[in-house]
Amino acid sequence: MIYRVDILLFDKFETLDVFGPVEILGGLPDIFKLNFVSANGGIVESSQNVRVDTNLYTSEKGKEKIFLVPGGIGTRENIQDNNFINLIKTFSSQSKYILSICTGAALLAKTGMLNGKRATTNKRAFNWVTEQGKDVLWIKEARWVRDNNIYTSSGVSAGIDMTLGFIADLLGKEKALEISQRIEYFWNENSNYDPFSKMYE
Repeated sequence: MIYRVDILLFDKFETLDVFGPVEILGGLPDIFKLNFVSANGGIVESSQNVRVDTNLYTSEKGKEKIFLVPGGIGTRENIQDNNFINLIKTFSSQSKYILSICTGAALLAKTGMLNGKRATTNKRAFNWVTEQGKDVLWIKEARWVRDNNIYTSSGVSAGIDMTLGFIADLLGKEKALEISQRIEYFWNENSNYDPFSKMYE
């Protein structure tokens, strides 16, 4: 199976939210074809001034798609943009798997797609994010949460653990461990281990 990974970028996205998962998925180019997309295409700049050239989204029927939504300061502006939220809803509805990192869960929650589902997010911004989806079953203490085909992670670096967890679910734990060793990363395999949830109470 080959998946097209549509990575949504917007101005002031959080760099590691994107490039942590990209490092993992991009290491398996025969399975995952990375595709950076944005609302208008062209150059998008992260909070850390990393500039990325993006494409416009295309539906391409017959292709299995994974949709990745990062967080970052830019989520607070985009949460008010109904056109942007509708775009996310469209992308999500056409994807087999949805992955969100950090405050990216706020954007997903705003679409209503997380209603009745378990999800988590950045613990420092937990109160703000949870306000965006009153009918979401928010999990306060979790490194990442899977509910069927939707994966949501805690803050920034948690996206790496979640993506390795996704790889373990999709391709087996051995493959996830192989990748973590290649990038010299100590994978937190326990999705429930979350010391940061108590830090910001």
